[in-house]
This record gives sequence, C-alpha cells and structure tokens, in this order.
Amino acid sequence: MTNSKLAVSMVVAFGATFGIGAASGADLAPRYTKTPAYGAPVASWTGCYIGGNIGGGWDRFNSGEVAFAGVPTPFVDFGTNNGSSLIGGGQIGCDYQFAANWVIGIQAQAEFGTINSSNAVAAFPGITAEFKIKNIETLSARLGYAVTPAVLAYVKGGPAWVNASAAAANPNGLIGGSANFTMTGYTVGGGLEWMFIPGWSVFGEYNYMDFGTKNVNIISTGMLPGFGAAGALADTAATKLRTQTLIVGVNYKFNWGNAVAAKY
Repeated sequence: MTNSKLAVSMVVAFGATFGIGAASGADLAPRYTKTPAYGAPVASWTGCYIGGNIGGGWDRFNSGEVAFAGVPTPFVDFGTNNGSSLIGGGQIGCDYQFAANWVIGIQAQAEFGTINSSNAVAAFPGITAEFKIKNIETLSARLGYAVTPAVLAYVKGGPAWVNASAAAANPNGLIGGSANFTMTGYTVGGGLEWMFIPGWSVFGEYNYMDFGTKNVNIISTGMLPGFGAAGALADTAATKLRTQTLIVGVNYKFNWGNAVAAKY
C-alpha cells in the first residue's frame, strides 16, 4: 500500500512538473509582429518649381499702312511674312494636386531669342518690310490630369506679351523708318510632363499666341527719300502678329519631399 501511494505521488509530481515545463515552453514560444509593408513614395505634383527650356519659335506678321505722317489713308497692304528661330528661356510656377489625379497651377514663362521675318512690299517697289521678335512672356493657368502618378497631361492659357521691332529697308540695307513696340495678347497650349525622379521632371509642350492687331508708328531715319526728315512720323502700320512655340524643358520642384508613402 505504501508503495502504491508512493508511485501515485511520483506520477502526480512528474505530471505536474511536466505540465509546468510545457506551459513554460509555450510561454517562451517566439511571438512575431507583422511588419507593415511600404511601397515607394507616390509622386506628388503639389509644390513650386523653377526650370529652363529650349525649342523653336515661329511668327507670322501681317501689316499695312493706315496713315502717313499722321494723316489717315486708305489701307495699303504691306504684305505677310513668316519667320522661325531657335529660342530658349525659363519658367517658374506652383501646382496643387487635388481629387487624386487633378492638378491646377499658375506659371510664368519667358522665351528669348530673335525671330526675324521680312517680305517685299509690292505697293512700294524696292522696299522690304522687316520684323523682329525679341522675346515673349506669358502668365498661364494650368490644368492637368495625372495619367499615371508620375506623368501629367496638361493644358494652359493666359495673357501674353511680346517685344518686337519693325523697319522699312531698301536693297542696299538702308533703313528708311523703324519702330520698337510691344504687343499684348493671349496664349493657349498644352503638353506632357514626366517626374522621372522625386523633385525633377522633364516636359514637352506646344503654345499658340495671338497678339491681335496694333497700329505701330514708323519713325523716319532720314536716310531714304519719301520717309521724311529724321525723327519725323512716317507711316502708321496696322500690324497683326501670331506666334507659335514648341519647346522641351526641365523643372526642379522645391518641396518634392512632400511625397506620400503608399499604404497597403
């Protein structure tokens, strides 16, 4: 009997010990916490930027006399001319991305480079009308749609300004009269922009500008007969101008660090 009690006691003690050990083992089992998965930062178009561009510019001038020496005349057509040239400049602006894929912004842009154009004036044999565009500035609102997080398709439009000059010359290059003037109009355009790394993007865009018609006073140089004394008002020419640009460029965004981490 004593031996039986002893055996039972040993079994109970062994079982208790084994149970405690098993429980302790369970308590010590490794515990894992799932690590959140993060993707690459999603490109954000919100922010301000500055950049440069290069491309081509085209102009089309139409002009005609509406007055001579300040006295109105019937319209005399001076003809039409077209010119093209390499241009380059820069832009600065700010964008705001909203409703997931839409982007609105404002941009100031300036293009430099001289575009020359000329034509023979049929109404005055031996006289060539010469025009020159010196630079173009625009202030545009932009509306874009992110077709992918890093690719933005956009349209733009707003006021535009141009500095230009006009001259009347003979075959020997002598200038009979000239004028420097500015014109105000509007621009519309559009393009694609690709953010290839955070903070940096490249773009290509087309712009059309219409500056309407302006009466430009041609001042005599005194070098050619028929234009009057030097400094005198010669012709007043109704001058119409339209231009186009096709450019590519690069932008740097100041606050590109605001990119949002993708969540899964």
